[in-house]
Amino acid sequence: MSVTFEILVARLETLAVDAIVNAANRWLAPGGGVDGAIRRAAGPALDAHLAKFDGLEVGGALVTPGFQAPSRFIIHTVAPIWIAPGDPAEKSAALAACYANTFAAADAAGLGAIAYPALGAGAYGWPMTRAAAIAAETLKAQAVAARAVSRVILCCFTENDAAVYRPLFG
Repeated sequence: MSVTFEILVARLETLAVDAIVNAANRWLAPGGGVDGAIRRAAGPALDAHLAKFDGLEVGGALVTPGFQAPSRFIIHTVAPIWIAPGDPAEKSAALAACYANTFAAADAAGLGAIAYPALGAGAYGWPMTRAAAIAAETLKAQAVAARAVSRVILCCFTENDAAVYRPLFG
């Protein structure tokens, strides 16, 4: 299957796609940034649903309903914290796992369109250029074997962020 990649400057939580990816924390507790915006869009049912889980490992993927959000589903993942101590190569592999596992979850669920924020590039301190390069490499590799996913949106908060992604996705 052919997968198209689209760079979009928008608010992730407003997109009416099959799934959006949430930059969650390990405890799946309410947070700020992307997570807070998604939770406000989805409504309190998302918080109640996530409270049933014991958390999520870095790089993992958890699919939930979109509840009141425009997207049908929300796929939660936990990025590694760049600014925390640790091996940069291990952190890069963990960030790649976020993209690979969320893409695989969407594909396994038969979802056609998935939208990503710049995972890790907010409060977790990843340099945008490094995070975007990992996203591009991983998503392109996942697209080769995609069965259902046909559209991937890289949803950027600013035009400056989009300018980093555009050359990586052609």
